[in-house]
Amino acid sequence: MRFRPKKSSLRSKQKGQNFWDKEYKSGNNLTLSDNPSEDLIKFTRFLKRLENPKQGLQYLDIRTSVADLGCGNGRNLIYLSETFNIHGIGYDISKEAIAQAVSKSENLPLSYETRSIVGTFDIENDSQDIVLDMMASHFLKNNEREVFIKEIVRILKPGGWLFFKTFLRDEDEHAERLLKESPAEEAGSYIHPHIGVAEHVFTEQEIKDYLSPAFTIHKMHKSHGHLRHGKAHKRRSISIYAEKNF
Repeated sequence: MRFRPKKSSLRSKQKGQNFWDKEYKSGNNLTLSDNPSEDLIKFTRFLKRLENPKQGLQYLDIRTSVADLGCGNGRNLIYLSETFNIHGIGYDISKEAIAQAVSKSENLPLSYETRSIVGTFDIENDSQDIVLDMMASHFLKNNEREVFIKEIVRILKPGGWLFFKTFLRDEDEHAERLLKESPAEEAGSYIHPHIGVAEHVFTEQEIKDYLSPAFTIHKMHKSHGHLRHGKAHKRRSISIYAEKNF
């Protein structure tokens, strides 16, 4: 049975799509980069250290398939393909972002689709070596996230990797202020002041509960630049390296 988003989710999707289309065209509110994420580069270094070609253990090469769920302009998939010869697919809600990704991916074994990450994916079972969820699924509601993580488990090969980056609520004064001033319907979520849609902010324990029992978490990197001179400076994030259990 396929997951069908509610009408409120569809309205939220349209609002989010309009915002991101405008951002990728003009960048009025956010600074969007063409460079790969530094956190993703750190993740690839981690995987390279684990590799043992003599044992057939190699995570990043021409055989590697990567699904980037919320790929934006394709910058991370493009980096992985140009650096490690991976192939992959990217989903994003923004038509403008996908158009930029396609334009920049000429002659690379990458494909893209303009679609929400809500619902089920047209990706085969146990077909992906790596899945990227980088600042994407926190826009989903609780029931949508439940379907989302089940889909990630479905498409990942046993022993495959999820690189999950999101906002961290713990010790983030900005997050607490947003939750107090602009609460959404669901606990732990607020209405984003610029986009106008609900955004969830995770605690560390919530992330552990969310990923278990399907994943083993190998590393959790928490940002520390959220404070300056003991005061709130910017949003706090967390990056998780999680391996799908056999």
